[in-house]
Amino acid sequence: MGAGGISIWQLLIILVIVVLLFGTKRLKSIGSDLGSAVKGFRSAMSQQESAEEVEAKRDDSASPSESAKPRSEDRPHV
Repeated sequence: MGAGGISIWQLLIILVIVVLLFGTKRLKSIGSDLGSAVKGFRSAMSQQESAEEVEAKRDDSASPSESAKPRSEDRPHV
């Protein structure tokens, strides 16, 4: 038995039907389009993560200088 109760023979029959319907050239173009879409998605995710890391580092470096300054709220009122 294969994945989900489907045997290898059933998967092969489905594969043959798909190849007959779409043809090998069309399947190749669909595969390359799908691959480039996944690559673009991964690239966008890594850019987003690096932008968040840069912003977090910027916030971390800014917070000690801000905490060193006394704020008007922290000073006692006379």
